Amino acid sequence: MTDFAERRRMMVDTQVRPSDVTKYPIIEALLAVPREDFVPDAQREGAYADRNMDLGGNRTLIEARTLAKMLDALDIQRDELVLDVGCGLGYSTAVTAQMAEMVIGVEEDEIMSADAQAQLSEAGADNAIVHVGALSEGAAEHGPYDVIMVQGGVEDLPESLLTQLKDGGRIAVIFMSGALGEVKVGHKRGEQISWRFEFNAGAAVLPGFEKAAAFAL
Repeated sequence: MTDFAERRRMMVDTQVRPSDVTKYPIIEALLAVPREDFVPDAQREGAYADRNMDLGGNRTLIEARTLAKMLDALDIQRDELVLDVGCGLGYSTAVTAQMAEMVIGVEEDEIMSADAQAQLSEAGADNAIVHVGALSEGAAEHGPYDVIMVQGGVEDLPESLLTQLKDGGRIAVIFMSGALGEVKVGHKRGEQISWRFEFNAGAAVLPGFEKAAAFAL
């Protein structure tokens, strides 16, 4: 029988800590949430592999290192409201719920979102819900948010998401340019977002976040 708890510890010790992520709330959350329960059944054995996992529908379960470093850069506090865009089967939402006051996951795939909500309930994440709707539109009715995370690649970031961020809030995005990606964190001051490069990582571009094709005659 697979010892998933041991694999969780190995994930933290070999993927997360060596990436200079040592904040106790992040480590504790990664150890507490059973990653294997938030992947398709056929992929449970590979849940702790050091890579992105394809969930189908251009949805990615981002590797633990990338998620941990995003959380580290965002420095989420216990009293904050978080929007988790493209939550897939809910893993990132469950992890973030261990650190925040409330997390709203956004998923447009109705089957995936139902599975995510069921798994969040099973995991006891009572401060997390899944909003069903277009990823690019976020979930304005629950905002504004202290923190926004985008769980997938972005070529073009919709303005509608930025308007849901509180003044003083932070947003973490994996900006993709071809096969290359950069994780940047934006800080909102008034109507302006100032971006800071954090580290390199990549993920499949989410639906609604593609760069518009240039028109040519």
